[in-house]
Amino acid sequence: MSARLQPLFDIAELCARKSLTHAILCPGSRCAPLTLAFARHPGIHTRTISDERSAGFIALGMAQHTKLPTVLVCTSGTAAYNFAPAIAEAYFSETPLLVFTADRPAEWIAQQDGQTIHQPGLYGQHVKKTFQLPQDYDHADSMWAINRIVNEAINLSLQVPQGPVHINAPFREPLYPAKDETIAYSEDVRVMEAHPAGSALTEEQKRVISTTWPAFNNVLIVSGQQHDDTNCVSSLNNFFSTHNVPIVGDIICNLHAIEKVVRHADLFLGQSSAAVKKTLQPDLLITIGQSVISKNLKLFLRDYAPKTHWHIQPAGVVADSFKSVTQVFHASPTSFFNFLSTLQFPDTFKQQKQNNYNKFWEVEERRALRTLDEFFPQKEIAELEVVNEVIKQLPPDANLHLANSMSVRYANFIGLTASQKDIHVFANRGTSGIDGCTSTAVGHALASARPNVLITGDLAFFYDRNAFWHNYPLPNLRVVLLNNHGGIIFKIIDGPGTVPEADEYFVTQQKLNAKKLCEEFGFEHLKLDNKRKVKNLLKDFFEPDGQTKVLELESDSTLNKALFDHLKQKINKSYEL
Repeated sequence: MSARLQPLFDIAELCARKSLTHAILCPGSRCAPLTLAFARHPGIHTRTISDERSAGFIALGMAQHTKLPTVLVCTSGTAAYNFAPAIAEAYFSETPLLVFTADRPAEWIAQQDGQTIHQPGLYGQHVKKTFQLPQDYDHADSMWAINRIVNEAINLSLQVPQGPVHINAPFREPLYPAKDETIAYSEDVRVMEAHPAGSALTEEQKRVISTTWPAFNNVLIVSGQQHDDTNCVSSLNNFFSTHNVPIVGDIICNLHAIEKVVRHADLFLGQSSAAVKKTLQPDLLITIGQSVISKNLKLFLRDYAPKTHWHIQPAGVVADSFKSVTQVFHASPTSFFNFLSTLQFPDTFKQQKQNNYNKFWEVEERRALRTLDEFFPQKEIAELEVVNEVIKQLPPDANLHLANSMSVRYANFIGLTASQKDIHVFANRGTSGIDGCTSTAVGHALASARPNVLITGDLAFFYDRNAFWHNYPLPNLRVVLLNNHGGIIFKIIDGPGTVPEADEYFVTQQKLNAKKLCEEFGFEHLKLDNKRKVKNLLKDFFEPDGQTKVLELESDSTLNKALFDHLKQKINKSYEL
């Protein structure tokens, strides 16, 4: 065994001892010591992905599923730059990644040696920290430093707010063990445990809340994106039953298990009058989670601002999306709402005011539900109706992945019901890019036995086709492809749809469909070209028969826009009755 490479091999052992079980390795020679260390370790499941851009998002999806850092390894040079989009998404979505970029020794950078760029600090502010391993690792101090750095990097990636950490690793040749050498792992690898800070409310926080709480009548809770959390759902359920406070949440907030959650604010806030919005204005806004999808909700909360805005998160810098934050409580939402459930309104009159305020939100939510019930089915098949049917028929234990642009907006208009409580929703809304939506879903499918259903548009799908360029089967992946041959969102949002350059420079019309791609990768291609086929095709689509399947609807963007506008017009007319 090569004693010189032993500290590098022990990196894999340390990762395994800290419960990291998945590694994505990208091909290359400079990263050989790490590639061999992880590939041969019995406790780590390794896969190789040739396209680093896709590999980064696949690692992201795995980390979302395991809630632990995925190890990500690449060779030196521009390969490392291709991780950048996924790393940025991981940073803003607070997903832990442990990113190793192999490098040449410092004296060879900018000396016209192959595959060399300036790698330290490569990802800028989009990682929690960048570390540099020693480039001469046979000294005792270097061995100690390597162990310390990797320990610290893993602990930092898991520290709230979680996120990606970068370790740049310069390696000298020889990069490979000799032919007759074996790789072994040290038995005495040091593990540095980090115990997280408590997320419970402090006594001082409780005092502030309990003395301030009685002053508010119209209290509103808004949740941004968060992963499924049964404890949070339970605490919010108890809180609602105690105080009758409306809870508003997009589909990506994973609160659909709460029976009374307001799921369709995006639909009715875009059409309701100023008078209606005034009745919905809170005097205390309580927010949790990350970003919201709905622009209508954002504009409502900015235009009808609360007197007081409390934001709840365990740690980190707070985003002031609605321009109204007045107090930040660094605690878990579960701890916060469990405590609020112990507080009571001081008199029945105050309780009645809050009940009336909740009823205003319930009336608007029922209006949206009634409109949706009356709207479907339509005569012609279009994207919105397909999304409606797919969501209604999702397997009960599925992961639902929503690509950016129109896919996530369609799904948010439809919503999930409380009966679909075991469905978990994921979307790359940290940066809201289309570039890695498919790869992220693939990462989940590789790391989880659950059914994974991706709803995506054609630009996002074809842009990320290398998500499938590997040797690993995906029997639990189902892709719903809404192919309108361009970026329909640019015909829907204000601005680009009215300029003469719209089709070429914004919508970016394209002629592809998924049939050849499915043939290339051995997937089953289901073409949805007739409304009568929907029921049978969806039955085949969701059948767990070990096949990767793509259900494709090729449709006209004009029809899709008309249907989308028609739904908004229908709810608008409901206010005229």
